[in-house]
This record gives sequence, C-alpha cells and structure tokens, in this order.
Amino acid sequence: MPYPLLDPLLTDSVSAEGPPARTVPVTFDSDGVPLLGVLHLPAGPGPHPAVLLLHGFPGNERNFDLAHALRRAGYAALVFHYRGSWGVGGTWSWGHVLEDSARVAAALRRPEIAAANRLDPDRLAVIGHSSGGFAALMTAAAAPGIGAVGSVAGFDFGAVAAALRREPALRESYVADWAGELLPLTGTGAAALVAEMVAAGDDWSLARLAPRLADRPVLLIGTGLDTVTPPATHHVPLVDAYRAHPVPRLEHDIFPTDHALADHRVALARRLTAFLDRHLATVR
Repeated sequence: MPYPLLDPLLTDSVSAEGPPARTVPVTFDSDGVPLLGVLHLPAGPGPHPAVLLLHGFPGNERNFDLAHALRRAGYAALVFHYRGSWGVGGTWSWGHVLEDSARVAAALRRPEIAAANRLDPDRLAVIGHSSGGFAALMTAAAAPGIGAVGSVAGFDFGAVAAALRREPALRESYVADWAGELLPLTGTGAAALVAEMVAAGDDWSLARLAPRLADRPVLLIGTGLDTVTPPATHHVPLVDAYRAHPVPRLEHDIFPTDHALADHRVALARRLTAFLDRHLATVR
C-alpha cells in the first residue's frame, strides 16, 4: 500500500536494499526507426509499476518534472520522442504518434525489457498531455493490458474533425496555428496534419472509446484558461460521454490554468500520483 507520509515532490527515493534510482537512456524500434527515450527508475529492487508519459505537439512541454516526481513516488517513468520529432528519424504524423505510442507501451510489457529494468509488466499506466492525451486514450483503448490511463489537456481530434466538417472555414485557423509549431518536426506540414485529422474523422473520436475503457481507471484533467484545448470542446463533452456510458472508475478535474499547466505543475504531479496510487497500488 502507498506510504502516506512520503511526499514525492519533496523527498528523494532512497532504498536500504537493492539498486539506487537511475536515469537510463533507452531506444525502441518503430518501423525501423529508433525512438529515443529516457527511463526514470526508482530506487529499490522492484518490480516497479511503470508510467509511459506521452508529450504533445510538438513537445515543448515534455513532462520531465512529472517523470522525476513519479519516480520519487515509486514508479518507473518513461519519456520518449515520436518519429520525426526532436532529432529522431522518420517523419511526423498523427498516425505515427499513435503507432509509436502503442509500440512503446507494448515494449514496456515485454518480459525481457521488464526484467532488465525491474518493471512490473502488469502495472502499466499511460498518461499524456495535449495530443499525447489523445494518444494515451487511444493506446489504452486498444491494449487491455494497460492498467490505467490519464489525459491532461487532451486534444480530441475526432471532435475537432467534426467541427471542421460543420464549419469548413475553421480549417485555415488550424493550419495557421499549427504552422508555427513545426520547427522540431520533420517530414510534415500544417495543411497535411489538418488533412490527416479530417480524414480520420470519427475513427479518432475519444467519446467512442468509452466501451473499451469501461473496465479501466481513467483520469481526465481539463485546463480552464486553455485556448488550445478549451474545456467546452475537448474536456466537458468527453467527461459527459464517459459518465453516460458509464466508465465507472472515471476521475475528472478542471484546473484553472493554461494549456501547459504552467502554474499547476505541483498540483498536477500530486493529482497524477494520487490517481496512480489508488489504482496501481505501488509500495513505497
């Protein structure tokens, strides 16, 4: 059971037995492209529950602060880069984000990788921010072995695609917004990314995932001052859909902050850790 007196935001993880905490560079293959990652391993012999942290588009906020906080709380935490981003080979696309997320999540559950890194393959959570939140929900819905999932300021591609079908004039605003985010990415363009989203349509609707997530703990965090994923479009309808299905272990909040949760990073770390402690039952 969790040890309630330990504050992972203030206390380094030290174990009297077993190996110390480590930060390990790792790679994962995705269609022949090595994806670069950093695995934050807790102190102690394990096996440790693991959390896959998925960054958004283009990844200016990569959530390393959350990785360190989760490690101090007893979780192994992985941050990695998708194809075509931040120096990784290949090309960026939304489809590649989904493929890469699924492959890395599956790799963390492989016996040889779990054993080499003292991971518990039966206690894996996937948590993402922005488009990473979308990828987290999509990845968990397709993989019943993932034990818990969280989306923070998640971007609902299906909802936006539906809005663009209703109001085609909105399309150019997304092209203009995304054009300014492409510097860390290769092999794509803003118009191509919008076209990919529109073509996927309802296949990328997060509300439609409710039946496949109904047996898992799900955390949805919205951001009330957000102009990128305003709650009225991306958070509230999704909460309503999951409550209506229902998804019995749904938890949800709206933090009064911006898209990057710039002034709520501590609150976010505490909320994620409490959610994982309830559902992955780590020992600290």
